[in-house]
Amino acid sequence: MTEFAEDELIFLPLGGSGEIGMNMNLYGFAGQWLLVDLGITFADGEQPGIDIITPDPTYIAERRDDLAGLIITHAHEDHLGAVAHLWPRLRCPVWATPFAAALLRNKLEEAGLLREVPLHIIEPDQQLEIGPFAIEFIGLTHSTLEMNALAIRTKAGLVLHTGDWKLDPDPLVGPKSDEAALRRLGDEGVMAMIGDSTNALNDGTSGSEADVRDTLMEICANRKGRIAVTTFASNVARIDTVAKVAAAHDRHLVLVGRSLWRIVAAAKECGYLDDLAPPLKDDEGAYLPPEKVLFLCTGCQGESRAALARIATGGHRHVVFEKGDVVIFSSRIIPGNETAINRVQNRLLWNGVEVIGEREQGVHVSGHPCRDELAEMYRLVRPKIAVPVHGEYKHMLAHAELARSLQVPEAVVIENGQALRLSPGAVEVVAEVQSGRCFVDGDVIVPADDDGVRTRRKLMFSGGGVVILVADQDGELLADPELVLQGLATDIIGGATNLIEEGARVVEEAVDGLPKSARRDDGRMMEAARIALRRLIRDRLGKKAVVEARIIRLD
Repeated sequence: MTEFAEDELIFLPLGGSGEIGMNMNLYGFAGQWLLVDLGITFADGEQPGIDIITPDPTYIAERRDDLAGLIITHAHEDHLGAVAHLWPRLRCPVWATPFAAALLRNKLEEAGLLREVPLHIIEPDQQLEIGPFAIEFIGLTHSTLEMNALAIRTKAGLVLHTGDWKLDPDPLVGPKSDEAALRRLGDEGVMAMIGDSTNALNDGTSGSEADVRDTLMEICANRKGRIAVTTFASNVARIDTVAKVAAAHDRHLVLVGRSLWRIVAAAKECGYLDDLAPPLKDDEGAYLPPEKVLFLCTGCQGESRAALARIATGGHRHVVFEKGDVVIFSSRIIPGNETAINRVQNRLLWNGVEVIGEREQGVHVSGHPCRDELAEMYRLVRPKIAVPVHGEYKHMLAHAELARSLQVPEAVVIENGQALRLSPGAVEVVAEVQSGRCFVDGDVIVPADDDGVRTRRKLMFSGGGVVILVADQDGELLADPELVLQGLATDIIGGATNLIEEGARVVEEAVDGLPKSARRDDGRMMEAARIALRRLIRDRLGKKAVVEARIIRLD
């Protein structure tokens, strides 16, 4: 760590600040780094062929000899989903609690890394030392199991990294937040709190999982048709609730979606869901009487390949929903997924299915703190510095303003790639380093500005074409130019000419118009053909297509 003094304590986010998802946070001290979380986000329609996006790890990968280790705060994809993709560039030891480790092992096994990655299990409330960092795990409630804040102690001071959290008075599965430990840290003296900003714009509290159970019990009572619930697969308490609702109404629980089966298996492996009756598979439950089944499905965000979307479009092998059935979306709408969710819901409605969404009071509660919970956290911890993370810029600004209103002396909003010195001296950004995004493109990882991905995006929006020329050594064409058009309209309604025929003509004219010296030059001939076809496509279709040219020389 050559950029910073040995006594400086540095916080450096490489993902998750100014955005929700893709969390990757570094703490630097005494020449070493501690990495907290390594998550992903999911691509949208702007990245054709890309499903998964990771942070750019270049900065720390180039300093991996100084990387003491990676700690995973909890089992959500935006906190551990990038480990299997990026660990080969980091090659550091990894620590996680049992539930997160169980899910991470599955990912590492799929990637062929299980025997390579030194994965260490940390029990909740355990302490450990990693290089110059002494770490204490503080249990907090969240929308998945075993979420732990990290009390990070160094000679420069104590930092609390909250991770994702809420103060749920009745989480149903797992213990309540350890408010006594938070108060103890406050008494000890917390220099800085690096904290979740997701719901900083929302007043009140996030609500309790127990409230959701009561609501679902009421909604599902006295129904005669099939009942389906879709939620985030990682929410073990919600899975437990749906199972309890099914049992209370004399229905069999049917799990539809592989990720649900993986989560249930991991939870049972770690000692949770002990009283869960064995769920049915989709091919077992699909043929039971409608009043005897409750389906729990993946696909609450409208994912096209998830179970619910396939059921809605009639593409599932076994499960069908029809008039008289109800589907409950027990989840929040993640920004950016509105169109996909609406598509699935409209398809269900078209089939006569009743749809109950997040706007129905009480079918979902967030796993992140609203303003009253944030205020309580600050009253418990009493940090001197607040650093909002895990949120869009508007969420982080609101979080900082709230912290100042609660008499926190300093609240600093930074973005990915900015190195914030927490101590000694003034709290300030002292460096900016490389950060950004990488795309998981098939089996490889590429930078977000990769030429192949950029070309694919252009092809998606504007189409493309290829011109093939066959000429002798003097540049005389020996055949008509051959055109291949991709993603472009060729049968134009009301069009007077055929685009391929017209394209061949204008390309031939462009080539014939070159001087003899230019026709002997492959590059100049191909460029003339490319420009001629691109201009024609723009004039006829209004598209700036991706056009290439190739030449075959014959003696």
